[in-house]
Amino acid sequence: MSTSVDDAVRALLLLMPRMIGRAKRIPVPEELQSLALAPRHLSLLSYLLFDGPLTVNDLAARLEVAPTTVSLMVGELSGKGILERREDPADRRRRIVSITDAQRPSISAWLARGAIAWRQALEPLTPDQRQLVIDTLRAYEAAAETDSAPEAGTGSVTEGPVP
Repeated sequence: MSTSVDDAVRALLLLMPRMIGRAKRIPVPEELQSLALAPRHLSLLSYLLFDGPLTVNDLAARLEVAPTTVSLMVGELSGKGILERREDPADRRRRIVSITDAQRPSISAWLARGAIAWRQALEPLTPDQRQLVIDTLRAYEAAAETDSAPEAGTGSVTEGPVP
């Protein structure tokens, strides 16, 4: 099956809002609703849920942000009773961050659905195809951050003919 770029754009213009809408409809567990968690917190919590306890530097590398940013988020979430920091037995200078036992079931029930859905979507693909999906989504994110949209009323958003 051959899909033109315009056909793929049309399909994704329909698909992306559906995916975002579904993700937004996943209810925040009642016990976490008052904590005002932001999307940046969700990524951090997802890594801790998926990969287990990590250091601040490991989290920063995964989240592609500075360790100071992660340290602030960890401090905020620790203060809310969501995360805990403990000494690394192998190196007492390092701190290991983990989800508290009290919050783990709620966070797992909340965020596991997304991980399961991604696993189902990605498992049938080859490693190269998985990387292509990731690279494509990153390229979209980068392109969406630029201010390259045509001005209102200047015509088509495609470079080719509008079918």
